[in-house]
Amino acid sequence: MDNAEKDRIRLSDRILSALELALEQNDLKISELLVRAMEQAMTRNTGGGEFIERRDYPPEIEKAMDKLYTLKEQEKN
Repeated sequence: MDNAEKDRIRLSDRILSALELALEQNDLKISELLVRAMEQAMTRNTGGGEFIERRDYPPEIEKAMDKLYTLKEQEKN
């Protein structure tokens, strides 16, 4: 991957890749940290402190979030 390709990749995309790996490894604590980091990366520089995200998440993020909720439920039982 050259520098031009690296510049086109958003931080949230890289965090999503790490989140997907953490979920594959059933690492709930790291997954939760990565979700918070991803949310911050996606919403920084938008709308100030009272900003509410109104966009739908892309399908790959929805899929990761579903896996996270499932992992949380498994940890409870």
